[in-house]
Amino acid sequence: MTNNDLLKYLTRVGFIGYGLLHLALAWVAAQIAFGEGGQEGDQSGAFQELAEQPFGAVLLWFVLICLVALAVWQVILAIWGHTDVEGKDRIMERVSSGARVILYAVLAFTAGKVLFGAPSSSAQQQQEAAAGIMAKPAGEWLVGLAGVVVLGFGIGMLWYGLKRKFEKKLHFAGPRGHQAAIRAGQIGYAAKGVAFGIVGYLLIEAAVKNDPQKSRGLDAALHTVAGQPYGKFLLLAIALGVVAFAVYCFFQAKYRKVGS
Repeated sequence: MTNNDLLKYLTRVGFIGYGLLHLALAWVAAQIAFGEGGQEGDQSGAFQELAEQPFGAVLLWFVLICLVALAVWQVILAIWGHTDVEGKDRIMERVSSGARVILYAVLAFTAGKVLFGAPSSSAQQQQEAAAGIMAKPAGEWLVGLAGVVVLGFGIGMLWYGLKRKFEKKLHFAGPRGHQAAIRAGQIGYAAKGVAFGIVGYLLIEAAVKNDPQKSRGLDAALHTVAGQPYGKFLLLAIALGVVAFAVYCFFQAKYRKVGS
Protein backbone atom coordinates (compact mmCIF):
# COMPACT_ATOMS: atom_id res chain seq x y z
CA MET A 1 0.00 0.00 0.00
CA THR A 2 2.76 2.45 0.95
CA ASN A 3 4.72 1.69 -2.23
CA ASN A 4 1.94 2.48 -4.67
CA ASP A 5 3.43 4.41 -7.63
CA LEU A 6 0.47 6.78 -7.92
CA LEU A 7 0.67 7.56 -4.21
CA LYS A 8 4.38 8.31 -4.51
CA TYR A 9 3.78 10.65 -7.45
CA LEU A 10 0.95 12.53 -5.71
CA THR A 11 3.03 12.87 -2.55
CA ARG A 12 5.97 14.37 -4.42
CA VAL A 13 3.68 16.83 -6.17
CA GLY A 14 2.14 17.53 -2.76
CA PHE A 15 5.43 18.86 -1.44
CA ILE A 16 5.47 21.42 -4.25
CA GLY A 17 2.13 22.80 -3.10
CA TYR A 18 3.31 22.81 0.51
CA GLY A 19 6.36 24.78 -0.58
CA LEU A 20 4.19 27.33 -2.38
CA LEU A 21 2.17 27.81 0.81
CA HIS A 22 5.35 28.59 2.74
CA LEU A 23 6.52 31.04 0.07
CA ALA A 24 3.21 32.89 0.45
CA LEU A 25 3.57 32.83 4.24
CA ALA A 26 7.10 34.25 3.97
CA TRP A 27 5.80 37.04 1.73
CA VAL A 28 3.07 37.91 4.25
CA ALA A 29 5.69 38.00 7.03
CA ALA A 30 7.88 40.31 4.94
CA GLN A 31 4.93 42.64 4.36
CA ILE A 32 4.33 42.80 8.13
CA ALA A 33 8.02 43.63 8.62
CA PHE A 34 7.67 46.63 6.30
CA GLY A 35 4.30 47.66 7.74
CA GLU A 36 2.48 46.84 4.52
CA GLY A 37 -0.26 44.47 3.45
CA GLY A 38 -3.53 43.64 5.12
CA GLN A 39 -3.29 39.88 5.37
CA GLU A 40 -3.00 38.02 8.65
CA GLY A 41 0.43 36.63 9.36
CA ASP A 42 -0.64 32.99 9.34
CA GLN A 43 -1.74 30.25 6.97
CA SER A 44 -5.15 31.79 6.28
CA GLY A 45 -3.42 35.02 5.30
CA ALA A 46 -1.03 33.06 3.08
CA PHE A 47 -3.94 31.35 1.31
CA GLN A 48 -5.62 34.71 0.72
CA GLU A 49 -2.34 36.04 -0.65
CA LEU A 50 -2.19 33.13 -3.10
CA ALA A 51 -5.81 33.71 -4.12
CA GLU A 52 -5.07 37.32 -5.03
CA GLN A 53 -2.32 36.41 -7.49
CA PRO A 54 -2.87 36.03 -11.26
CA PHE A 55 -4.64 32.70 -11.79
CA GLY A 56 -5.08 32.67 -8.02
CA ALA A 57 -8.02 30.24 -8.07
CA VAL A 58 -6.02 27.73 -10.11
CA LEU A 59 -3.03 28.14 -7.81
CA LEU A 60 -5.16 27.70 -4.71
CA TRP A 61 -6.86 24.62 -6.16
CA PHE A 62 -3.42 23.16 -6.84
CA VAL A 63 -2.27 23.79 -3.26
CA LEU A 64 -5.52 22.37 -1.88
CA ILE A 65 -5.12 19.15 -3.89
CA CYS A 66 -1.49 18.92 -2.80
CA LEU A 67 -2.47 19.19 0.87
CA VAL A 68 -5.13 16.51 0.46
CA ALA A 69 -2.53 14.26 -1.22
CA LEU A 70 -0.14 14.77 1.69
CA ALA A 71 -2.93 14.03 4.18
CA VAL A 72 -3.82 10.78 2.40
CA TRP A 73 -0.15 9.79 2.33
CA GLN A 74 0.16 10.33 6.07
CA VAL A 75 -3.06 8.37 6.75
CA ILE A 76 -1.56 5.39 4.95
CA LEU A 77 1.73 5.75 6.81
CA ALA A 78 -0.10 6.05 10.14
CA ILE A 79 -1.88 2.75 9.51
CA TRP A 80 0.54 0.63 7.47
CA GLY A 81 3.78 2.57 7.17
CA HIS A 82 7.14 3.08 8.89
CA THR A 83 8.06 -0.58 8.47
CA ASP A 84 11.73 0.42 8.27
CA VAL A 85 11.73 0.86 12.08
CA GLU A 86 10.55 -1.40 14.91
CA GLY A 87 8.95 -1.23 18.34
CA LYS A 88 8.52 2.14 20.04
CA ASP A 89 10.14 3.97 17.12
CA ARG A 90 7.46 2.67 14.75
CA ILE A 91 4.71 3.66 17.19
CA MET A 92 6.13 7.18 17.53
CA GLU A 93 6.48 7.56 13.77
CA ARG A 94 2.89 6.45 13.22
CA VAL A 95 1.64 8.84 15.91
CA SER A 96 3.59 11.63 14.20
CA SER A 97 1.98 10.70 10.89
CA GLY A 98 -1.43 10.89 12.56
CA ALA A 99 -0.61 14.41 13.78
CA ARG A 100 0.44 15.40 10.26
CA VAL A 101 -2.88 14.13 8.92
CA ILE A 102 -4.63 16.66 11.17
CA LEU A 103 -2.22 19.43 10.11
CA TYR A 104 -2.66 18.87 6.38
CA ALA A 105 -6.42 18.38 6.72
CA VAL A 106 -6.85 21.64 8.65
CA LEU A 107 -4.74 23.49 6.09
CA ALA A 108 -6.75 21.98 3.23
CA PHE A 109 -10.00 22.99 4.96
CA THR A 110 -8.71 26.55 5.40
CA ALA A 111 -7.68 26.69 1.74
CA GLY A 112 -11.12 25.46 0.74
CA LYS A 113 -12.86 28.17 2.74
CA VAL A 114 -10.75 30.84 1.02
CA LEU A 115 -11.33 29.22 -2.36
CA PHE A 116 -15.10 29.17 -1.97
CA GLY A 117 -15.30 32.75 -0.74
CA ALA A 118 -15.82 32.08 2.94
CA PRO A 119 -12.44 32.98 4.46
CA SER A 120 -12.29 33.31 8.20
CA SER A 121 -9.74 34.78 10.53
CA SER A 122 -7.68 31.98 12.04
CA ALA A 123 -6.15 34.44 14.48
CA GLN A 124 -9.58 35.68 15.58
CA GLN A 125 -10.84 32.12 15.99
CA GLN A 126 -7.84 31.24 18.15
CA GLN A 127 -8.37 34.36 20.26
CA GLU A 128 -12.06 33.56 20.75
CA ALA A 129 -11.26 29.94 21.62
CA ALA A 130 -8.69 31.04 24.20
CA ALA A 131 -11.13 33.56 25.67
CA GLY A 132 -13.78 30.85 25.98
CA ILE A 133 -11.37 28.48 27.71
CA MET A 134 -10.07 31.16 30.08
CA ALA A 135 -13.62 31.99 31.09
CA LYS A 136 -13.99 28.51 32.57
CA PRO A 137 -12.60 27.24 35.90
CA ALA A 138 -8.87 26.57 35.60
CA GLY A 139 -9.07 27.91 32.04
CA GLU A 140 -5.91 29.98 32.39
CA TRP A 141 -4.02 26.84 33.42
CA LEU A 142 -5.27 24.99 30.34
CA VAL A 143 -4.19 27.81 28.02
CA GLY A 144 -0.86 28.02 29.82
CA LEU A 145 -0.40 24.26 29.43
CA ALA A 146 -1.15 24.57 25.73
CA GLY A 147 1.49 27.30 25.57
CA VAL A 148 4.05 25.02 27.22
CA VAL A 149 3.25 22.27 24.70
CA VAL A 150 3.58 24.63 21.72
CA LEU A 151 6.78 26.10 23.15
CA GLY A 152 8.17 22.59 23.56
CA PHE A 153 7.13 21.77 20.01
CA GLY A 154 8.98 24.85 18.75
CA ILE A 155 12.13 23.92 20.66
CA GLY A 156 11.83 20.37 19.35
CA MET A 157 11.51 21.60 15.77
CA LEU A 158 14.54 23.84 16.25
CA TRP A 159 16.55 20.88 17.58
CA TYR A 160 15.21 18.62 14.80
CA GLY A 161 16.50 21.03 12.19
CA LEU A 162 19.86 21.95 13.68
CA LYS A 163 20.70 18.28 14.39
CA ARG A 164 19.67 17.33 10.82
CA LYS A 165 17.25 14.69 12.08
CA PHE A 166 15.22 15.13 8.89
CA GLU A 167 18.12 13.86 6.79
CA LYS A 168 17.17 10.22 7.39
CA LYS A 169 13.91 10.82 5.53
CA LEU A 170 15.75 11.83 2.35
CA HIS A 171 17.42 9.69 -0.29
CA PHE A 172 20.11 11.09 -2.56
CA ALA A 173 21.31 9.14 -5.57
CA GLY A 174 24.52 11.16 -5.59
CA PRO A 175 26.18 14.29 -4.15
CA ARG A 176 24.17 16.65 -6.34
CA GLY A 177 21.68 18.68 -4.32
CA HIS A 178 22.62 17.02 -1.03
CA GLN A 179 24.23 19.92 0.79
CA ALA A 180 21.76 22.49 -0.53
CA ALA A 181 18.81 20.38 0.65
CA ILE A 182 20.36 19.86 4.10
CA ARG A 183 21.11 23.57 4.58
CA ALA A 184 17.62 24.56 3.45
CA GLY A 185 16.13 22.05 5.89
CA GLN A 186 18.28 23.22 8.79
CA ILE A 187 17.47 26.89 8.26
CA GLY A 188 13.80 26.22 7.51
CA TYR A 189 13.11 24.03 10.54
CA ALA A 190 15.02 26.44 12.77
CA ALA A 191 12.95 29.41 11.57
CA LYS A 192 9.68 27.54 12.06
CA GLY A 193 10.85 26.38 15.48
CA VAL A 194 11.52 29.96 16.53
CA ALA A 195 8.10 31.06 15.26
CA PHE A 196 6.29 28.27 17.12
CA GLY A 197 8.35 29.00 20.22
CA ILE A 198 7.11 32.59 20.17
CA VAL A 199 3.52 31.38 19.72
CA GLY A 200 3.93 29.15 22.78
CA TYR A 201 5.45 31.97 24.84
CA LEU A 202 2.56 34.27 23.91
CA LEU A 203 0.03 31.62 24.95
CA ILE A 204 1.73 31.36 28.32
CA GLU A 205 1.72 35.16 28.62
CA ALA A 206 -1.97 35.25 27.65
CA ALA A 207 -2.72 32.80 30.46
CA VAL A 208 -0.65 34.67 33.05
CA LYS A 209 -2.14 38.07 32.15
CA ASN A 210 -5.61 36.72 31.28
CA ASP A 211 -5.30 38.48 27.91
CA PRO A 212 -6.77 36.43 25.01
CA GLN A 213 -5.44 38.95 22.46
CA LYS A 214 -1.99 37.45 22.91
CA SER A 215 -3.30 34.04 21.83
CA ARG A 216 -3.75 34.86 18.15
CA GLY A 217 -1.26 32.23 17.04
CA LEU A 218 1.32 32.85 14.36
CA ASP A 219 -0.20 36.22 13.46
CA ALA A 220 0.41 37.50 17.01
CA ALA A 221 3.91 36.03 17.01
CA LEU A 222 4.95 37.81 13.82
CA HIS A 223 3.45 41.13 14.90
CA THR A 224 5.13 40.78 18.30
CA VAL A 225 8.51 40.28 16.62
CA ALA A 226 7.86 43.27 14.34
CA GLY A 227 7.21 45.46 17.40
CA GLN A 228 10.56 44.73 19.04
CA PRO A 229 13.78 46.76 18.67
CA TYR A 230 15.28 45.68 15.36
CA GLY A 231 12.05 43.73 14.90
CA LYS A 232 11.95 44.42 11.17
CA PHE A 233 15.28 42.68 10.68
CA LEU A 234 14.34 39.80 12.98
CA LEU A 235 11.07 39.27 11.15
CA LEU A 236 12.80 39.42 7.77
CA ALA A 237 15.22 36.77 9.05
CA ILE A 238 12.25 34.56 9.99
CA ALA A 239 10.69 35.22 6.57
CA LEU A 240 13.92 34.15 4.86
CA GLY A 241 13.95 31.05 7.05
CA VAL A 242 10.42 30.21 5.90
CA VAL A 243 11.61 30.67 2.31
CA ALA A 244 14.37 28.18 3.10
CA PHE A 245 11.74 25.73 4.32
CA ALA A 246 9.81 26.23 1.08
CA VAL A 247 12.99 25.40 -0.84
CA TYR A 248 13.42 22.32 1.35
CA CYS A 249 9.87 21.27 0.41
CA PHE A 250 10.83 21.51 -3.26
CA PHE A 251 13.86 19.32 -2.55
CA GLN A 252 11.56 16.86 -0.79
CA ALA A 253 9.52 16.59 -3.97
CA LYS A 254 12.55 14.88 -5.48
CA TYR A 255 14.47 13.33 -2.61
CA ARG A 256 11.92 12.43 0.09
CA LYS A 257 11.49 8.74 0.88
CA VAL A 258 7.79 8.19 0.32
CA GLY A 259 7.54 4.39 0.53
CA SER A 260 7.87 1.91 3.44
